[in-house]
Amino acid sequence: MSTIYSEAALLQPTQQFYSSQSEFQLESGRKLSNLSLVYQTWGRLNEDKSNVIWVCHALTGNHRVQEWWGDLFGEGKCFDPNDYFIIAVNVPGSAYGSTGPLSQDLISEEQFDSFPVLTIRDMVAGLELVRKELAIERIHALIGASLGGQQVLEWSLLIPEKIDYIIPIATNLKHSPFGIAFNEAQRMAIQADPTFYSKQENGGEAGLKAARAIGMLSYRTYEGYQITQSEEDNSGFDDFKASSYQKYQGEKLASRFNAFSYWILSKAMDSHNVFRNRDATILNQCKIPALVIGIDSDLLFPIKEQEEIANQLPNATLVRLQSDFGHDGFLVEIEILTNHIKQFLKIN
Repeated sequence: MSTIYSEAALLQPTQQFYSSQSEFQLESGRKLSNLSLVYQTWGRLNEDKSNVIWVCHALTGNHRVQEWWGDLFGEGKCFDPNDYFIIAVNVPGSAYGSTGPLSQDLISEEQFDSFPVLTIRDMVAGLELVRKELAIERIHALIGASLGGQQVLEWSLLIPEKIDYIIPIATNLKHSPFGIAFNEAQRMAIQADPTFYSKQENGGEAGLKAARAIGMLSYRTYEGYQITQSEEDNSGFDDFKASSYQKYQGEKLASRFNAFSYWILSKAMDSHNVFRNRDATILNQCKIPALVIGIDSDLLFPIKEQEEIANQLPNATLVRLQSDFGHDGFLVEIEILTNHIKQFLKIN
């Protein structure tokens, strides 16, 4: 704690760990025998502890926001660690150090393909443990896209009195049948690889590569592939750029992730439903100012889903971000994204 609240600005991201002293209760009724979460802090708290920016990461993202949102976070960027105390937690089930299917300290019934199903609410429960550990009583802005946006919405309903602003991006109130179908197609690819059931760390690796190739089709668009993968030479009849790109994306993910975490986190995304066991007017009661950002070409989280969010949150502003790159537009259209966020949060 003394390191986190040091007088000297921590301009380099600092990785830290949280370990639970008891079993972690899951929404399904099951329990994890223990829970460890890896997280990153960046910058320093100001005197009244009012400058916390909390980032919720997407499906295969992590707590190291500078690696995947580096144009938005960093010195001289929208969220500058000279001005803000930036926190991001790697969610349970992931592949970057938090408790997940490959964790060696779990009992055997919780490892590999036997890892229990998680929900977005379970992830948020983990975020709450870290918030309390750090004695953070106020979050200035809570931001996340996709699976991260789902966490933003769930958490804002849990602790609305502790959050000043929320920025859910390219996300939804309830995961759609179309989104669930896409995720199931990816899990079927993983299941088709018999090594997924081998109880080995690299189990399901070939299936994961195929799953990622399927997933890329939902993250991008026809226009995006036309821009980046068109053939300049019209004489070819095999080995196309688009084919190589799909294979490359599969290989790239397999080098940093695992099939078991992909399976678990895609299931968690499917579980997302802010109305589950709640009053249908729950969002109307959330008064937090919200900047709801949708991408006009998003196939996986179409703009109508963000319109639904904005229509139900009483203090919401909806931004329709134009992009040829679909769901991944939140990683591509950084200049436009930055301008909207700065205006919303009144950042100079």
